[in-house]
Amino acid sequence: MPRFSVIVPAYQVQAYLDESLDSVLTQSFEDFEIIAVDDCSPDSCGAIIDGFAARDSRVRPLHLPENVGLGLARNAGIAEATGDYLIFLDSDDTLAPGALRAIADRIGETGEPDVLVYDYARTYWTGESVRNTFAEHLTETGPATFTLADRPGLLKVLMVVWNKAYRRAFVEAEGFTFPPGYYEDTPWTYPVLMAAGSIAVLDQVCVGYRQRRQGNILSTTSRKHFDIFDQYDRVFAFIDARPALAAWRPVIFRRMLDHFSTLFTTRGRLPHGSRTEFFRRARAHCARYRTPGAPAARRARLRHGLIRVGAHRTYRALWSAKLLRGRLHRLTGAVRRVARAASLQAYYRIQLRLPVRADRAVFAAYWHRGYACNPAAIEAKARELVPGLHTSWICRPEDAHTVPTGTRPLAPGSYRYWQALARSKYLVNNVNFDRRLVKRPGQVLLQTHHGTPLKTMGLDLQDRPAAARSMDFERLLANVDKWDFSLSANRYSTLVWEKAYPSGSAECTTLEYGYPRNDLFQRATAADVARLRESIGVPEGAIALLYAPTHRDYRRTQHLGLDLERVVRELGPDFVILTRAHYSYEAPLVREPHPRIIDVSGHPSVEAVALASDALVTDYSSLMFDYANLDRPIVIHSSDLEAYEAARGTYFDLHSCPPGAIAHSEDELLDIFATGHWRGSRSAQLRAVFRSRFCPYDDGHAAERVVRRVFLDDTDVQVTAVPPAEQRPVPATEPGSPAVPAARNSGTVPADRQAAPAERGLAGAQSVEGT
Repeated sequence: MPRFSVIVPAYQVQAYLDESLDSVLTQSFEDFEIIAVDDCSPDSCGAIIDGFAARDSRVRPLHLPENVGLGLARNAGIAEATGDYLIFLDSDDTLAPGALRAIADRIGETGEPDVLVYDYARTYWTGESVRNTFAEHLTETGPATFTLADRPGLLKVLMVVWNKAYRRAFVEAEGFTFPPGYYEDTPWTYPVLMAAGSIAVLDQVCVGYRQRRQGNILSTTSRKHFDIFDQYDRVFAFIDARPALAAWRPVIFRRMLDHFSTLFTTRGRLPHGSRTEFFRRARAHCARYRTPGAPAARRARLRHGLIRVGAHRTYRALWSAKLLRGRLHRLTGAVRRVARAASLQAYYRIQLRLPVRADRAVFAAYWHRGYACNPAAIEAKARELVPGLHTSWICRPEDAHTVPTGTRPLAPGSYRYWQALARSKYLVNNVNFDRRLVKRPGQVLLQTHHGTPLKTMGLDLQDRPAAARSMDFERLLANVDKWDFSLSANRYSTLVWEKAYPSGSAECTTLEYGYPRNDLFQRATAADVARLRESIGVPEGAIALLYAPTHRDYRRTQHLGLDLERVVRELGPDFVILTRAHYSYEAPLVREPHPRIIDVSGHPSVEAVALASDALVTDYSSLMFDYANLDRPIVIHSSDLEAYEAARGTYFDLHSCPPGAIAHSEDELLDIFATGHWRGSRSAQLRAVFRSRFCPYDDGHAAERVVRRVFLDDTDVQVTAVPPAEQRPVPATEPGSPAVPAARNSGTVPADRQAAPAERGLAGAQSVEGT
C-alpha cells in the first residue's frame, strides 16, 4: 500500500500533461502511485499516459470509455486508489519540488489527520508566480490538528480539491464522491472540511496552479455555470442530513451568496440574455436556504440584500456604476502620476540652476537594491577620509534599513532624489543612473562596475539578441559619455570595459585599482569568520560549500543544475551547502527544507557569506573572481556551457584558465569531492594562476585608493600588483581543521590583523554577482 495515491484526470491537456506527471515522478519522496485517468480525451493525453506507464510502474493508466467530466473522472480514480492518502492534481498543474516529502512529514508530525491543507501559487504563462493571498490562514502555530470550528478562517483559502491531502479511510467511511457538472469542488470541499474530525495545515507552497492565457473551463461562456445551484443544493442537503452541522448553515449561506454574486458580475461567464434567469434562481436559493446567524461583511451586505429581494436591474446598475467608478479612479491616478512626473522634472530643472555642492556625494548600486558592492565600500571609506563630506544613498524604501547611520537614504523618484542628482558633486554607481540625469560641469561621476566580466557586456551584445533583448545601445553610450572615472579590478577588465563601453569623452579615466568590495577579504579576522558561520547556522566543524549559480539569459527562472539533496547526501555528514540564488530571481534555489542545505539568498552580504564558507561551487558567475581572493577552493560546474555560450557568450574559455577543478556533470562534481581533488595540489596551482591574473590589486586598500583619487584629487595614488604568495586572506577556519583547504597560503592570520575590525560591509552590505 503506497503512502499517496495521486489522482490526475486528463482531458485535452496534451501540452501540459508531461510536465504535470513529471512533477510527481521527480519528487524526492517516492512512496506513491499515480492514477492517471484519461477521460476519453480526443487529443494525445491517452498516449502520453501510456508512455509514462511503460516507463514507470508507479503510473497506473485508466482509460474511460466515454467523457464523463472532471468530477466523475476523479471518482474513477478514487475507486482504483490504494494509498493511505488521496491527492488530487489537475493535469495542467504541477507539484512543487519536495512537495510530497513535506506533505508526508507534516502528516506524520500531526498524527495522521483526516485532511491536510497546503498552500499553492498561481503560475502565469509570463513566468510570474504569485502565492495564495490568504496564506496566513495556513500558519502552523497552535494545536497540530483541529476541526473547522476551531479555525473557520480556513474557508477563506480557495475551496478547491487539489490543495489538500485526504485520508482515504476517512473518505470511504463518509462516502464522499464528486457530482457531475461544473463547480464539482463545492459539494466536496465544504462537506469534507465540516465532517473532518481532524484537520492539519502545511504552510508551504506545494502546487503550481497554472493560469492559462485562455483561462480554465470555468472561464468559458456556458449555461453550465447554472450547475452552481445544484451543487449548493447538495451542500445544504449534506448539512441538513447531519444536525450536528447546523451551525455551519448560515456560514455556507453567506458564502453561497458571495459565489453567486461573483459569478453574476464576472464578464464572459453567463451567456447573453441569461442574467435575468440566473438572478431569479439565485433569489430562489436565497429564499430556500436563508439562515440568519452569520453576519456579512459590510461591503457584501448590499449585494446580498439585492439578491434576496430580486432587484436584478438595481444590482446591474450598481455594478455598472462600480465599474465606471473604477475606471475614473484609474484615470485620475494616471493624471496624478503624469502631473507629479512633470512637477518632479520642473523641480529638477530648477535645481540644475543652483550651485553644485562640493561636500555632497550620492551613491547607488544594483538598480536601487540597497547598500551594496563597490559603492558601499567607497562610501564607507569616503566618510572616513574626506572631512565634511555628506553622503546619500539611493535605494528602495524596503532597503533603507541597509543604509548605515549618518548616510541619508533617498527614495528613487522623490524630490530629494532629484535634488541630490542635480547638486551633488560626486555621483557613484555600479550601474548607470537615470537616463534623464544631466551631467553638470563640476560634477564627478564614478562608474564602479560590479564584477569581473566573463560573459559579454555592453556593445559586445549587439549580435546577441537573446541577451541584449531590448537594450538601447545609443542610450547606453549616452550614459557612458557621462562617466569621469571607470573602476577596474585588473588589466583584463580594463581592456574589456574600454571596448564594451567606449567613452566619447577624452576625460574618462580608468582606475585600475582593484575592487573595494573585496577589501573585506584581506581585513576580516578569524573571529569574524567564526561569528559569521555561527550566525548563518553552519554547524561547528562542518565544511560549508557556497553554491551560487549565475543568471541564464535563455531562462526566465533560476537554473538549478544540481540535485542538491543528492549532492549533500553523497558528500556525507561533514558537509553543508549554502545556496544563494542570483539577485535577478526572487525564488530560492531549494524550496524543500533540509537540515544541511541553508538558503542564504536573503543574507545582506555575499562577501560575508563567502567568508563563512570553505569552498565555492559555481558555474559562470563573476563571484569566482572575487572569491579567488580568499584563496579557498573553487569548483566550476559547467553542465550547459554550449547553451550559455550561444545565448550570452564569454570573453575567454574558462577551461583555459580555471580557478580550480571543472565538472561537466553532477557525477563528475561528486567525484571531484570524493577524491579530494577539489582541494588538492593541482586545484591550488590553478587557483594561484587565476589569482595572479585577476586579483593582483585586491590587497585591502582599493577603497582608499579610489577615495584619494576621486574625492581628494590625489593624482599620485600608487598601486602595485601584490603576488598571490604575499596576499594574506583570512583562512576559512582555524588551522588544522579539516575544512581548511590544502592551499599554499592558508596560514594563520598575521598578528597585525588579529585585532583589526572587519569592514562595515561584513554586517550590512549587500553585494551580489551581476556581470
